[in-house]
Amino acid sequence: MNISDEALIEKIKQGNIDAFEQLISNYETKVYTIAYRYFGNYNDASDMAQEALIRVYRSINSFRGESSFSTWLYRVVTNVCKDELRRRARHTTVSMDEMIENGRAPAVENKCRPIEEMILRKELQDEVQDVLNSLSEDYRTIVIMRDIQGYSYEEISFFLECSLGTVKSRLNRARNALKEKLLERRDLFTGTHVEAIERG
Repeated sequence: MNISDEALIEKIKQGNIDAFEQLISNYETKVYTIAYRYFGNYNDASDMAQEALIRVYRSINSFRGESSFSTWLYRVVTNVCKDELRRRARHTTVSMDEMIENGRAPAVENKCRPIEEMILRKELQDEVQDVLNSLSEDYRTIVIMRDIQGYSYEEISFFLECSLGTVKSRLNRARNALKEKLLERRDLFTGTHVEAIERG
């Protein structure tokens, strides 16, 4: 017999560990998928999914049923991923500052990979994920919510704590940014770029 999320949550709040395992078993794949869309690799996605589930367990008593459990869970997972991205961004900035101060900044030419390597390295799915990762945090989040996870504008408004108008305008800008980046990548394989490679 299937037990509702609400019934399982009540058992969890009473200290029933088995109920938590039963509840999470319905959402593990979804949690991992969300994390993967943020980080684009198995190891990070697994780590973040595990961290998110730990946070869900620790904060389950704060769930008041004002939204569905899946909606609340998504917000927790999203916040875990965003927190980690911010932590990494701060760490990268500090590391680069230290390298510059110590005269160990990486050579500029090492930042660019040969076009040939890019052609061989990526298939379409990986390329889209890579471009998605290059978007700003706000843009990436809203594209994942709407276009990958399929949440409604109203749910996204709840997640992000902003108006429907803000959701729609931000999503439009995010989609345009994603489209432009994908077109830029496509241009690498057409026209003069391809001719240059063939001459090379």
